[in-house]
Amino acid sequence: MLNQETIAFVGSGVMAAAMIKGLLRQGLVTPEKVIASGPRPERGQELSERYGVRTTTDNVEAASGADVVVLSIKPQVLCPVLEELGGHVASQALVVSIVAGAKMDTIRRMLETPAVVRVMPNTPAQIGMGISVWVATEATSERQHAQALTILRALGEEIHVDDESYLDMATALSGTGPAYVFLLMEAMVDAGVHLGFSRHVSERLVIETLRGSIEYARQSPRHPATLRNQVTSPGGTSAEALYHLEKGGLRTVLSRAIWAAYQRSRALGSQAQEGKT
Repeated sequence: MLNQETIAFVGSGVMAAAMIKGLLRQGLVTPEKVIASGPRPERGQELSERYGVRTTTDNVEAASGADVVVLSIKPQVLCPVLEELGGHVASQALVVSIVAGAKMDTIRRMLETPAVVRVMPNTPAQIGMGISVWVATEATSERQHAQALTILRALGEEIHVDDESYLDMATALSGTGPAYVFLLMEAMVDAGVHLGFSRHVSERLVIETLRGSIEYARQSPRHPATLRNQVTSPGGTSAEALYHLEKGGLRTVLSRAIWAAYQRSRALGSQAQEGKT
C-alpha cells in the first residue's frame, strides 16, 4: 500500500520519528520515499543520520508532490502551517493529522484536500506498542483507508471510529494516558525510596509490577474490579492501602483530570477554527 508512495511528515518531533521508525522497521516504505520538515536543521540532520530519510526546513518543499502528508506539528502552529501549505498539497493526496484538537473540516478546507484522516496516537507508539484512535472523511477512498491503516498498525493497535467527537475523548484518555501512568510510577518509586529501597530497586519493583499487572489484566476476561478484589484480603495490607487511596479521592481526581484534558482538546480545536476564520 505504501512502497510506491512518497510520505511527507510536516513536523519532525517525537511522534513523527516514531512513525518513521515503525514504517521503516516493518519494511513498509524505503527511506528515500520519506521526507520530514521542521524548523530545526539539527533535528533534520539527526533523522537523516538515524533513518536515512530526506529532511528540510521548508514545509512546502516537503509536502509538494507527496502522496501522503502527515501533519505532526503542535496545535498552536496548525493554522500558520495550513496557510503556508495551502495550494501546495496535491488534491488527491491523503492527509493524516495527529494534531490534538484539529478538526478535519479545518484541514480539508484550508488545504483543499478531501481525503483527511484524523488520528490520536500515544507515546508507546515509539516502541510499536501504541494505541491509535482514528476517523476519516467520507471522501477518503478505500485505498487511502488501507494506507492509513498500514501506517497506524506500524505503531501498534488501532481503533477506527465513525464520529470525530471520539477523537477528543481519545486525546484525554489514551493520548494523554501515559502521563497519568508515569506520574503514578513516579509516586510509587518515591514511596519505595521512602520505605528504604534504593531508587534502582524501587524502580525495578514498580516497573515489573505494573508490566505484570497490565499483562495479567489484558489476558483475563474479568473486570478490573474483580481482579482488584482478588488481591484484597479483609483487613489486609491491600485493603488498608486502598482505603487511603479512596479516602484521598483518587478516582475523583483522576476522572477530573481526564475531563480537563478532554475540555482542553476541544478548546484547542476551537482556537484552530477561530484562527482559520
